[in-house]
Amino acid sequence: MNFPVSIFLGLALTFICIPIFTALGSALELWRVLPERTVLVYTFFGKVVGKVEEPGLFFPLFHFGPKALLFPLFGKAYTVSTQLFQSYLRNQLVNSEEGAPMGVGVWFEMYVNDPEAFLFRNSSPMGSLNANVATAVVKQLSNLKLDVLLEDRDALSRKVREEVSPTSSQWGFALGSTYIRKVAFRDQGMIAEIQRKVVNRLRQVTAAMKQAGDNTVAIIHSEADKQASQRLGQAQAVRPEVVGRALASIQSEPEVSLALFRLLDITATLKSPGKIILTDSPATGLILS
Repeated sequence: MNFPVSIFLGLALTFICIPIFTALGSALELWRVLPERTVLVYTFFGKVVGKVEEPGLFFPLFHFGPKALLFPLFGKAYTVSTQLFQSYLRNQLVNSEEGAPMGVGVWFEMYVNDPEAFLFRNSSPMGSLNANVATAVVKQLSNLKLDVLLEDRDALSRKVREEVSPTSSQWGFALGSTYIRKVAFRDQGMIAEIQRKVVNRLRQVTAAMKQAGDNTVAIIHSEADKQASQRLGQAQAVRPEVVGRALASIQSEPEVSLALFRLLDITATLKSPGKIILTDSPATGLILS
């Protein structure tokens, strides 16, 4: 075989034979590629003959034998995802013990743990699970006290999960975490009334805090005035004694005493609103009058 013929055969094998073989193998389902968290359920003449859970490349002929060649004609492979799904149901109507209409939002997780039951026991397992969760919320949370609905969400969530789990397992589901995320009032008039009461209460609390602050400030001011008056009284009581001692000490020096009293006399005269007349006396010099 010469070189050009080899190149031609190689190109024909690469671009013609391999695509034809791949398409034929996919059509006859000679192999399958199974992703992670996925299960293949095989049926033959309407009966389940097996399932494959191991991810990767899978050959039905090796697993089921020669009858796998008839699967494209008389059988079917169902693909079921076993990934974790999440769902949230909003505003489930629940009445409290006081008669208040409440809207409850519940969040829950689920995954398929029995693919056969998921496929053949219920025509709409997801819708049935949502309806079952909504029914359990109404059943477990109706006619409870309002403070219980608003505060004990963890315990109520566990009750809802315990109510739903047995039924969901019959449909191939395993119910995971369940949590009541939101509890809200549905009646607009009640919401407005609660807002009004909250605003009034906030105003009362604010006024009480302001009054308490004013009272505290008044007490501090009165205490400060009291202490200041006591100090001033003590100072006024001590002042004559201090001044008397100072004057007695000054009196021991006649010249100093005379100069001091003259200075005090001149100071008092200058502070007087009357007129000052200066006269010349031969004996004593200038005289202020």
